Amino acid sequence: MTQNVERLEQELLAGIAAAADVRALEQLKVAALGRKGWVTKLMRTLGTMAPEDRKRAGPALNELKTTLAEAITARESALHREEIEARIAQETVDVTLAPRPTGEGRIHPVSQVTEEITAIFADMGFAVAEGPDIEDDFHNFTALNIPPEHPARQMHDTFYFAPQENGERMLLRTHTSPVQVRAMRAGRPPFRIIAPGRTYRCDSDQTHTPMFHQIEGLAIDHAIHMGHLKGCLETFARTFFEINSLRMRFRPSYFPFTEPSAEMDIGCDRREGEIVIGEGDDWLEILGCGMVNPRVLEQVGVDPNEYQGFAFGLGIDRAAMLKYGIPDLRAFFDSDLRWLRHYGFSPLDVPSLASGLAR
Repeated sequence: MTQNVERLEQELLAGIAAAADVRALEQLKVAALGRKGWVTKLMRTLGTMAPEDRKRAGPALNELKTTLAEAITARESALHREEIEARIAQETVDVTLAPRPTGEGRIHPVSQVTEEITAIFADMGFAVAEGPDIEDDFHNFTALNIPPEHPARQMHDTFYFAPQENGERMLLRTHTSPVQVRAMRAGRPPFRIIAPGRTYRCDSDQTHTPMFHQIEGLAIDHAIHMGHLKGCLETFARTFFEINSLRMRFRPSYFPFTEPSAEMDIGCDRREGEIVIGEGDDWLEILGCGMVNPRVLEQVGVDPNEYQGFAFGLGIDRAAMLKYGIPDLRAFFDSDLRWLRHYGFSPLDVPSLASGLAR
């Protein structure tokens, strides 16, 4: 019995050491230590042995099991290391080589248009500001002069979280205006910022999605007036759509956080279900704007008797649809590579006013 155990041990250890991969090692493990393995079968013969033979065979078989298990574990670790080293050697990238465009990667229209708009306002002296997607009632509503009974506060428009212990309910921000509130509370005037980012509302159709992208602008200083707002937005629209003769108009409107408020329209033509920017006698609303309400300035600690300014906001997704002829907003979020290859942009096509916003 002892000689058989020693011979089996030598044969199995040799097989373990020669295992070429983890799969072969696992097969050997099952053949040796599995329910029907060689060692298991020998263990079952202990009951038929004489007591003296059992005393010698039992410890020998237990030691064999331990030895084989340790050898299998060690060989498995070695095989894993070899596999990782081979993979590293195969996937090594020479970072000194020149980049090779593959033609596969594309920049999403939302990312491209965000960079285009940012480049335009950066040239006017606006800095980019950011804020959290999860907001509280004060920053999203109260500080922006949105009254408690306003429809925007209702659950059919806003994604609310479960109430906290103090009864306050956090929410997914419905616009990027809270970034303006945070920027003004954290600093001192003058301010000139834009705030691009994701926003959330309970809405879904061809031109609305529950999550979408907005960019809001804010300029606060001494003696800023509507003429500055009009000039800023006219420059933006003509530069963004790349139409110097683009017609524009400002219609009176109402927003709780601006007074007076206006909506900006651009000239367009509607042909066979398509919108052509810059032609025809029709109009299309693209953004809302106005002079910052003095109550908003008071909420953020800015003296409205000394400072005033303007704010505006527009949808990035909708701007991309208008400029690049994308018919359905919902396709922006379908993760369809065919759509992205068609509407996407080259990663090397970085928007700039010098080289052009898009090619």
